[in-house]
Amino acid sequence: MSGELTSVALDGTIFSTLKAEAPDALLALIGLHAADPRPTKIDVGVGVFRDATGATPVFAAVKEAELWLAQTQLSKSYLGPEGDVRFTELLAELALGRRTGGSRDLVGLQTPGGTGALRLGAELLARAAPGRSIWVGTPTWANHVPLLAGAGLAVRPHRFFDPEESDLDFAAMMIDLGAAKPGDILLLHGCCHNPTGVSFSLSEWQAIAALCAERGLLPFVDLAYHGLGQDIETDVAGVRLLVESVPAAIVAYSCDKNFGLYRDRVGAIWVKAPTSQVDAVRSNLYALARINWSMPPDHGAAVVRLILDTPELRADWEAELGAMAARIADLRERLAAANPRFAPLGRQQGMFAMLPLGPAAVTALRADHGIYMAGNGRINIAGLGEATVNRFVAACAPYLGTKPSPVQQPPDD
Repeated sequence: MSGELTSVALDGTIFSTLKAEAPDALLALIGLHAADPRPTKIDVGVGVFRDATGATPVFAAVKEAELWLAQTQLSKSYLGPEGDVRFTELLAELALGRRTGGSRDLVGLQTPGGTGALRLGAELLARAAPGRSIWVGTPTWANHVPLLAGAGLAVRPHRFFDPEESDLDFAAMMIDLGAAKPGDILLLHGCCHNPTGVSFSLSEWQAIAALCAERGLLPFVDLAYHGLGQDIETDVAGVRLLVESVPAAIVAYSCDKNFGLYRDRVGAIWVKAPTSQVDAVRSNLYALARINWSMPPDHGAAVVRLILDTPELRADWEAELGAMAARIADLRERLAAANPRFAPLGRQQGMFAMLPLGPAAVTALRADHGIYMAGNGRINIAGLGEATVNRFVAACAPYLGTKPSPVQQPPDD
């Protein structure tokens, strides 16, 4: 025993067995952009909304709700593991068209951000069905695969995006999912796909719902950009159809983008299950939440609750969110008109798009023009401003094989 203790001591600490992890590519990109002294640099890598001035503003509705909380909140005591129940009910109505309160087949829980919701759902599934496969489209959000695999699920890829056409390859997706077994899980982006920007049509959502129902697949929906596509109702029409079509489903929701609450980490999870299984689902969700974060943070969820529960604040929030979506749509249209290779961007939705640029082009754009994007060509469209669109298009043109058309400037008003 003493010899073992001595060898550990000589090695330093128990941490001497750890190997350094590769740095997160997007986090590294933030550092590179910050260190670049060029005033003309453009950041289309980081996934936060920016207004025309390049700022990520706090919603006016959020400010009003925070002021009300500061003046009236009497306690900072713990919430239970379920979080703010009213928040979860109102958000379920917004996303799913129905509240968890009084529902016999739907369980809701507040989580620390959408990532917390995804992790909680993944751990619930791993506990319920050890070794079960979860099918994930390629490409997907960079954190999906390590998060799901880390929870104990077996990740299976399926085709999703055709990079040559810069469009959804739905036929290939459905062919690949023909290999899914009953009880497998299917991860889906609810709207505004990250990183590609492509979306399912309502008829494609119907086909997915039919596949899940017929083959016994459980859909796991990541809904992180609600309201930033077309509008609040249209963006979730397919998700609602899907959830109503199957006996069991999971929806993970993030308020980061559509309420601008990035650093407050506000999210929720809902699990639909047969009524005979709801109590077991609820108790396992609570137990998993307890061992992961014990109690969720209150402030951001309280802000969302106040906004959704106060007609004046809700109207203000919807107007602000609509303006954000309109800005993104306008930028998409302008990029689509500027270069034929960017034309698919006009058919896509949300903040993100995959440009037909290889790693060498991405590196050259960063070195020669100060344009920072992910290594796979993913850009955050909202990172562009009226003063930088033309320069961005012109810089990309040599790597796209076409000559850009002038981008029309927006009217002064």
